[in-house]
Amino acid sequence: MEALLDFNAPFNVSLLDQIIDCLYSSRGNIQEIQMAQKVLSQFKDDPNSWTRVKQILETSNNQNSKFFALQVLLQVIQTRWKILPPDERDGVKNFIVLTVINCSKDETYFRQHKLFINKLNEVLVAIVKQEWPQNWRNFIPEIVNSSPSNENLCENNMNILKLLSEEVFDFSAGKMTTKKMTQMSESFRSEFKLIYQLCDAILQQAQKPSLLSATLQTLLRFLNWIPREFIFETSMLEILITKFLPVQQFRNDTLRCLTEIVSMVEPKYDEKFELIFVFIMRVIPSILPPNTNLPSAYKNGSDYDQKFVQILGLFFTSFLTNHLGVVEKDQHSQIVLEAHQYLVEISKVDETEIFKNCLDYWIYFSRDLYFSEKKASQSNIYEPLLLTRPASARKAIYSRIMSQVRLVMVSKMAKPEEVIIVEDENGQVVKEYMKDVDSIQLYKSMRDALIYLTHLDYVDTEKIMLEKLRAQANGYEWSRQNLNTLCWAIGSISGAMDEKDEKRFVVTVIKDLLNMCEMKKGKDNKAVVASNIMYVVGQYPRFLIAHWKFLQTVVNKLFEFMHEKFPGVQEMACETFVKISIKCKRKFVQRHQGEDVMFLEKILRNLKSNISDLEPSHIHTFYEAVGYMIQAALPADQERLIQMLMSMPNSKWQSIMNMAAQNVATLADTAVLKELANILKTNVSASKSIGNAYLHQMKIIFKDMLNVYKAYSQFISDEIAKIGVKAATHSNVRMMRAVKRETLKLVETFIANSDDTQLLVTSFLPPLLDATLGDYKASVPDAKDPQVLSLLSASMVKLQTAVDHYLPTILEYVLECTLPMITTNFEDYPEHRMNLFVLLKSINKYCFQSFLHIPPMGFKLIVDSILWALKHTHRNMFETGLNILQDMLSNIEHLNNDGLRNEFYGKFYLPILDDVLYIYTDTLHQSGFKVQTTIIHHLLYVVATNKITAPISEGQTVSTDVFVKQHIHDVLIQSFSNLNSQYLTQFIVALFGYIHQEQEFTNCLRDFLVTLREYQGEDVDVSDLYFEEKQKKEIESRQLRESVPGLDGPSAVNELAQSYDDDL
Repeated sequence: MEALLDFNAPFNVSLLDQIIDCLYSSRGNIQEIQMAQKVLSQFKDDPNSWTRVKQILETSNNQNSKFFALQVLLQVIQTRWKILPPDERDGVKNFIVLTVINCSKDETYFRQHKLFINKLNEVLVAIVKQEWPQNWRNFIPEIVNSSPSNENLCENNMNILKLLSEEVFDFSAGKMTTKKMTQMSESFRSEFKLIYQLCDAILQQAQKPSLLSATLQTLLRFLNWIPREFIFETSMLEILITKFLPVQQFRNDTLRCLTEIVSMVEPKYDEKFELIFVFIMRVIPSILPPNTNLPSAYKNGSDYDQKFVQILGLFFTSFLTNHLGVVEKDQHSQIVLEAHQYLVEISKVDETEIFKNCLDYWIYFSRDLYFSEKKASQSNIYEPLLLTRPASARKAIYSRIMSQVRLVMVSKMAKPEEVIIVEDENGQVVKEYMKDVDSIQLYKSMRDALIYLTHLDYVDTEKIMLEKLRAQANGYEWSRQNLNTLCWAIGSISGAMDEKDEKRFVVTVIKDLLNMCEMKKGKDNKAVVASNIMYVVGQYPRFLIAHWKFLQTVVNKLFEFMHEKFPGVQEMACETFVKISIKCKRKFVQRHQGEDVMFLEKILRNLKSNISDLEPSHIHTFYEAVGYMIQAALPADQERLIQMLMSMPNSKWQSIMNMAAQNVATLADTAVLKELANILKTNVSASKSIGNAYLHQMKIIFKDMLNVYKAYSQFISDEIAKIGVKAATHSNVRMMRAVKRETLKLVETFIANSDDTQLLVTSFLPPLLDATLGDYKASVPDAKDPQVLSLLSASMVKLQTAVDHYLPTILEYVLECTLPMITTNFEDYPEHRMNLFVLLKSINKYCFQSFLHIPPMGFKLIVDSILWALKHTHRNMFETGLNILQDMLSNIEHLNNDGLRNEFYGKFYLPILDDVLYIYTDTLHQSGFKVQTTIIHHLLYVVATNKITAPISEGQTVSTDVFVKQHIHDVLIQSFSNLNSQYLTQFIVALFGYIHQEQEFTNCLRDFLVTLREYQGEDVDVSDLYFEEKQKKEIESRQLRESVPGLDGPSAVNELAQSYDDDL
């Protein structure tokens, strides 16, 4: 096989065929296949391999060999084309053109070898991208003029033009430089008249179906960029609608073209859009009668027919989104309603992607109606939306359509995130363990639509939902799935009704659901009803706050569910309890009329009973919920309430401490370890929600907790000393480390929520550091607790400059011993890595001045850590490193000390620049492009504006800007030897030239990456290079959502609102 790699000997095509056959057939053994892969890979990478392509294509009869040859040639075109001599480039170009022509002319070969010809087309287009328009100015005239000679050739030319259009207009972002994109798109547009004449001639005169289909598909790719006059001022529209739309074979391609056309917004062609719509609405009923049962027809239809339904939905949503105002006229009112009726029927089809498309339109349309109605009511005059019809009259016209849309939304409602009890594919009711991300996103979109629809007519929404609920209760429409979708829809519209209407609605719903829970037989059915009750009540905090008695009833019902053993019911009851506690917490700590104590005290008195059947994790959730209530209590009551809440865990804690005082060895008992971990987790949950008042509890356990921490540290050290590092994997040691981890987590939560920074610094921080730092430094790597780093980071964030005194000690004890753990590779100790980088970020942000007083070696360790983070392969870590470096450079820039600034850049400018250039040109770190650009700009800016007034390198003999330019050139040419030195110099000069033009600077860096990818022949996702473009509409969207009641979910409500239980 190795003989294939001898490029000095005559090439043996038969040997290549044999190797290819060995690779693709099942006859060879594993060793032969591996050898074949190796030889072919080496052959492909050899710079002379492309010289064998012509011989392979002309003499081989093996299609796989020919395909391989084209792959070799394609790689050369993409990576080394510009360094080939001009005569060789012309030779390759002419050979490929001739091969394409010859393969296309023969009808049999053209049909039988489609894949090969498609690959040939891909190679030809790759050449065109390199040569056109500068070196191949006649490409478009040549391909157009050759088309009439042969129908197969003409069809293939259409495919080539389609492929080229896609490359230039659809996939060019990030793959071509801005200049190249502009040149090619302008050339395409300027010569499109020739292409249009060819397409028009084919569509008018050709009879061959495959040629006509290819032309329609090519035209589809042209429509989004060609000059609009070719669409609206020629016969194109007439040909599409009258000649091709009625013909089944061309229907889908034609409708795709029309969909692309109506997605355009061109006011001067509104009359044309109107005519398109009128004619389509005349033709569609003959294709798809209005009385068709579309869900059934779709289910039983062919793939082609199903695709037609999908495209028809896209057409209607595109047209109505962009041009509804054009056709909302009295003479078109009937067909506009018919179009919406078609869309309603399409929405009923059981196909997620089709429904999502329709859903987007219903959100748009209902939002449009809502705001036009709102605007008219606010101004007290009728104002039109693109026409002269009053908003309220407009809403009335669509009332029947919108009622059907409400019914569709209620019937198909997706599952919200809070619901964890589901029916599986076997009809069994089970607990959901994995979140369905797609379903959650679909729920959010459907919820938006239902919110708008409810605002438009809450009476109709209520009527639909209550009718379906009654049908569930009487068994007429009963099924678990039907009840689920109905209740998910009911919960989704919280906040969209007036408070009075919401009260009536919720009372009816909850009453019917509670009755249903009593009536239904079987644990599965009861669990489903219970799940829906909990979801619905959790969605209506405003109602619960306004009706205290009802809130009590709901909470007591939740306590009942907490004793239910069916999987998922207890967990959902606890989660609902937390949700209600967060929204209604003040109600539980008020003394209501006729009650001698606050309801929270009643909960605490029955605490043991309420949590008796709960799993430990659910108990922690319960404690978190009660903690939110205590947070809302008066300060005078908080200590007493905390004592009541924590009495059980404190009693167990004290019992263990008493035993440990007698014999410390009892702490190593497995049962004790489990109990301590559980007690600490309970405290973490309580501390998280109680907030600053948790200080009362922390004072009780803090000292003993640190003593336990130290004891376990000693236990672990002794165990490792006895049997070595493997002791860290033993079960008892892992349980001890779990207790230590929960201790650190509790203290971190306490510090983050505390308001008294002085008390933290004087009373808590010294003993905490004493217990943790020495142990962390002395422990073997496998026994170091990464939570220590997280705790220190939280301390920096909370205490900021108050910990300046401790910072050198902290860095001494954690930095030097952690870096060796994480700098040998990118995989080991991931928690330590992330937590260390977050700690450095916190220090850099809140304690930067203290950095400047750290000994030089310590500061170098910090910078080295940050630079190591930059090169990490894990996205979170390298982006954290980038952010730390960006903050650090910003802090350095704002120093009022030129000496310190020069000293910093003298030591670290070049290492920082080198590492940032490394990740900037590395595709693994492309997601950080935005911050990389900011850092590179900063580094060049401080040089270009003479912010650095001292040399940045010992061997520097020229000005800093000249030195940096040459350094960047040398670094890049060393990393990418095939780069052109002259081009690289031009790039660096351009960068410095754009130093005061931020957008041009970014474009210059982006274009360089594109050129680099061309040289390397890489095909990567470049979406991260356009990060800013993705975020432009976020603020506008957020503001719109805030203006619609209920759209952002059960939002902030008045917890002090008066209760109206007497009216209930």
